[in-house]
Amino acid sequence: MAKTNSAAVRGILPVARVLGLLLMLFSTTYLLPIACSLIFMDGEHWDFVIAMAINLVIGFALWFLTRRAKRDIMPREGFLLVSLSWVLMAVCATVPLMITIDGLSFTDAMFETISGLTTTGSTVLTGLDQLPPSTNLWRHELTWLGGMGIIVLAVAILPLLGVGGMQLYKAETPGPIKDDKLTPRITQTAKSLWSIYVALTALCAISYRTAGMSWLDAICHAFSTLSLGGFSTHDASFGYFNSPVIEAVSIVFMLLATLNFATHFLAWRNARLRYYWEDPEARAILPLFALSALGLSLFLWLHGQFESFWTCLRHVSFNMVSLATSSGFASLDYNLWPLFVPLSFLLLSCVGASSGSTGGGMKMIRALILFKQSGREMFSLMHPNAVVVLKVGGRVIPSKVVSAVFGYIHLYTISILVLTFTLLATGLDFLTAFSAVIASINNAGPGLNLVGPASNYGVLDDFQTWVCTFAMLLGRLEVFTLFVVLTPSFWRD
Repeated sequence: MAKTNSAAVRGILPVARVLGLLLMLFSTTYLLPIACSLIFMDGEHWDFVIAMAINLVIGFALWFLTRRAKRDIMPREGFLLVSLSWVLMAVCATVPLMITIDGLSFTDAMFETISGLTTTGSTVLTGLDQLPPSTNLWRHELTWLGGMGIIVLAVAILPLLGVGGMQLYKAETPGPIKDDKLTPRITQTAKSLWSIYVALTALCAISYRTAGMSWLDAICHAFSTLSLGGFSTHDASFGYFNSPVIEAVSIVFMLLATLNFATHFLAWRNARLRYYWEDPEARAILPLFALSALGLSLFLWLHGQFESFWTCLRHVSFNMVSLATSSGFASLDYNLWPLFVPLSFLLLSCVGASSGSTGGGMKMIRALILFKQSGREMFSLMHPNAVVVLKVGGRVIPSKVVSAVFGYIHLYTISILVLTFTLLATGLDFLTAFSAVIASINNAGPGLNLVGPASNYGVLDDFQTWVCTFAMLLGRLEVFTLFVVLTPSFWRD
């Protein structure tokens, strides 16, 4: 036991040192809402200065006490660092919310910040239209930072401080295939991804402004669109604008955000669109969305939900793309539609995002591998002596990746069942419980029934809120990262 504890301490010290550096780096993100507060004169700038100071002091204390434990983070320690960084950054991010929003409990503040950093977009807040501009911007900035991953940003800077980055990148990056690099050095990889992310965000903000949003709304919604975060500055979300043009702009950028950012980088660097055609996830996601939008619009029109098919197509397309990409914006209360349609939206969020994107869910690549492996198994039943290689997009998928995918899907499914039954035990109805868990673990935002788009998660009690908070974190860290840290073997020497 002493040997195990000693090994645990030796592993925690360098993690704590890097965590301190990350928290100090994170403290600089408060500068944006401080500037916003000064521009709009909402009187909240000192609240953010206090929160920034608290964040900086905590980070400095962690670094100072462990500054001698300077060495590269090992792969196992990378998982611990990623898990702790999300939790501690969320805790620090609650401070300005609890100061600026009267009566906000720590439970609700933690839910809001985890929802932002995990790009879920669920909220417990009402009266968003009346929130101070700096507070609204802070919420949206959290989704933007969480979109590409604070850790991926950090690996572009921390190597200068003597911290290896590859272990963090592999622990943070979504998807089953994480060993590929866009550039020879991980730092350049992170910088390249963030360059694309920043450029698309700026283009999105300009497009929103041109379409009719104010600059504050345009910047906030650009943050949550490219991160697929789903936060809005208005309680009615995109229903507040009631603009087909704004919805069309949002659809375009949500689709861009749900594709692999590595594909964006390669297409941009080589000035060739063929990389999108060669991306098997893009070839699956875009036709799936197009056919789903047409089919569900026809279903609603035949059921008399709207008089015009084109009106059906407009509202179905926006809300389906929003939920399927795990963004979570809403233009109306689709909870009132026949259950088949919104439930289809929610289930599409399981597979509507690519690996290497800012989206949630189990990712399209895993669905493709699962589908092809099922076909291979059926072929083997008919031809037991045949050797069939599993390929996705012309690329051979190693057996260890297939095994990892099956392991992930197993844990993903079990987690949904356990968390759903946990909420059912608290007295929630099945549709609310199931949709809340699916939406949370897929980082998709609104669920159905009590937590539908016309309501929010503020209807839940504290325990139910913590269950959904855990589900959001579990989904963002793709199940394995968090569960690995919780296993006893992780803490053994």
